[in-house]
Amino acid sequence: MSTTGATADPLAALGELPGVAESVESVRKAVDRVYGHRIMRRRSNAITSEAALRGARGSAALSGADWALEEVRRRSDFSGDDEARAVGAALRLTAEAGQLLSIWRQSPLRVLARLHLVAAADKADQVGRPRQEGEPVAEPLVELPLPGAEEMHGRLDGLAGLVMAGGSAPALVTAAVVHGELLALRPFTSHNGLVARAAERIVLIGSGLDPKSVCAAEVGHAELGRAAYLAALDGYASGTPEGMAAWIAHCGRAVELGARESTAVCEALQRGAA
Repeated sequence: MSTTGATADPLAALGELPGVAESVESVRKAVDRVYGHRIMRRRSNAITSEAALRGARGSAALSGADWALEEVRRRSDFSGDDEARAVGAALRLTAEAGQLLSIWRQSPLRVLARLHLVAAADKADQVGRPRQEGEPVAEPLVELPLPGAEEMHGRLDGLAGLVMAGGSAPALVTAAVVHGELLALRPFTSHNGLVARAAERIVLIGSGLDPKSVCAAEVGHAELGRAAYLAALDGYASGTPEGMAAWIAHCGRAVELGARESTAVCEALQRGAA
């Protein structure tokens, strides 16, 4: 995303693109429905825990580890192979995201570095810092052209500046831009998709849109499918108003589906309590 130009608040300007206001309103209604459920008033911690598990499963699925929910729930060892490590990384990131909320607005780059460190679970030199020129990136599911390190660092700094500046943009718009920009830049040598989706979660929680983290967008992204996810990302990377609006709408639909999933969990708990 270009952060230059005459607009003082480029994120707010994205909120004015055709169709984006409708997406924002639709997301707000979906979030309000699940937060208004009677079970949320009595057992919100249980809904948050279940949403975290399902969100991690969805994020791992988009990174190529499409495990059944019960398998994720059952397993305790995630060190066996690449798929298991991806699921383990997604679970760690989901747990870590809530611990970083107070830091995000002051130091988003520090949070992103921490997320990569948690995802990689490694002490290699490339872990926990943006990549340098010539370092390869292991992100085979994202086929967009990879920006050079200099461009990446400049755009990453620009993104951090937007986050720290705040502004009047709806939470959905900010979350979608953070998510899309991190996928487009792939600032780390690995685990960029998992980190990008964790960052989206942090924005949605920290903005107050989903303070209890029960509307896991990762669930919706996985349900919409990898092909639709990558097609929408292509729209973001194009930088056109239509492409950007389509990506924001896609992220909005993912949040709505995450809210629907938690509403279904609430209904199941209510039936069990009846």
